[in-house]
Amino acid sequence: MFETLSDKLSSALRNVRGVGKLSEDNMADALKEVRTALLSADVHFKVARQFVDKVREQVVGQEVLKGVTPGQQIIKIISDELEQLLGSGETQLNPKKPLKVLMVGLHGSGKTTSTAKLGRLLKKKGYASPHVVACDIYRPAAIDQLEILAQANELGFTCDRTSKDVPAIGRAGLAAAKAAGSELIIFDTAGRLQIDEDLIKEVQRLKDVVVPDEIILVADGALGQEAVNVAKAFHEALGLTGLILTKLDGDARGGAALSIKSITGVPIKFVGVGEKTEDFETFHPDRLASRILGMGDVVSLVEKAQENIDEKEAERMAEKLRKADFNLEDFLAQMQQVKKMGSMQSIMGMLPGMNNVQLDDGHEKQMGRTEAIIQSMTLQERRKPMILNGSRRMRIANGAGVKVVEVNQLLKQFQQMQKMMKMMKGSKGRKMMKKMQGMGGAGMPGMGGGAGGMPKLPGM
Repeated sequence: MFETLSDKLSSALRNVRGVGKLSEDNMADALKEVRTALLSADVHFKVARQFVDKVREQVVGQEVLKGVTPGQQIIKIISDELEQLLGSGETQLNPKKPLKVLMVGLHGSGKTTSTAKLGRLLKKKGYASPHVVACDIYRPAAIDQLEILAQANELGFTCDRTSKDVPAIGRAGLAAAKAAGSELIIFDTAGRLQIDEDLIKEVQRLKDVVVPDEIILVADGALGQEAVNVAKAFHEALGLTGLILTKLDGDARGGAALSIKSITGVPIKFVGVGEKTEDFETFHPDRLASRILGMGDVVSLVEKAQENIDEKEAERMAEKLRKADFNLEDFLAQMQQVKKMGSMQSIMGMLPGMNNVQLDDGHEKQMGRTEAIIQSMTLQERRKPMILNGSRRMRIANGAGVKVVEVNQLLKQFQQMQKMMKMMKGSKGRKMMKKMQGMGGAGMPGMGGGAGGMPKLPGM
């Protein structure tokens, strides 16, 4: 979402490198470009102006610290201000148990999906027996959708397909959840294409009955300033305690995320970063500020790896790599572990300096073809690729829906990687690796590499 803003901010700060002191004169053009970048990202004009004024106050007259370039110093200042703008510090949910959460928002914002996502996330964080209550009686299949999501994520579920009394449905759902010993009860409410009096009154009546501990607005991050206006209207009517911004994986400009906390005073608590139920994260202002400025988000990457990659499997694989005993079955397992962490593009966005590297659809498709080729092999063939003669390769190609040349290419490059791994085995290999790294060459197996580095394996 923030690629364009990141590019423009980087361009704006490029001109201040090399100056000995940050002054009003040498910062004027850069700050003007920063303001333009924010406005073009659909940030509210008042927020953009206040942001630039605060940065100017901190920057002007500051001596450039020893060992730090002016560019680095101003990036630190802007990073701190971005974090303040987004809502400094992680905003915790109400610690009360059972925790009652009322989900509100407009039609199409992703409310029902976010209800299941929130239940799944908080279940992993230790809330026992999460329960969701279907209070959207208007949208066709809304109840069915929530029921399917609840079953898929092992959440308790309550609905009434015949009643039109939303407060009564909420009361029954609350009783059912408490009887089941639930520590988390989430109420999914109806939305409209726009805010109207009937919608607000219905949610207010439900609020009076269930007395929620959290009232969270689900807002479409792609709406830009309109999302800010929606948040203001709901906050005035209901007293919001938090926000969920959805569709942050899209190509919207990101103005809502940068404006909504400042304008409404309501903190962003969670963000939706994809369509799958696992594509949902606790919001960390400091991490998003770091991503926007191209500094990556290694902490989130490590957390994602810890969540999705089996530790024992990782240790087993590390040992096989150390002994140069790595076959196609192992490589398939590695690919599937990496896929659990999300798309390669999302992973790249968390690596420092890699947020602007764009991977086209062909890269993801190539990963899929590589996986299909290996899955079309027998277990024996994966473990002993040397037995793959012409007829076997033809069978594998047909099974994977690819050409034989792609099978041959995979096997050839895998053989090259195995040779390289054997060369790296032992102390001489480690010395060679250090030498190659000093030349800027060696990469991880299957992750590319430059001249003299590890051979690139298809799909990775």
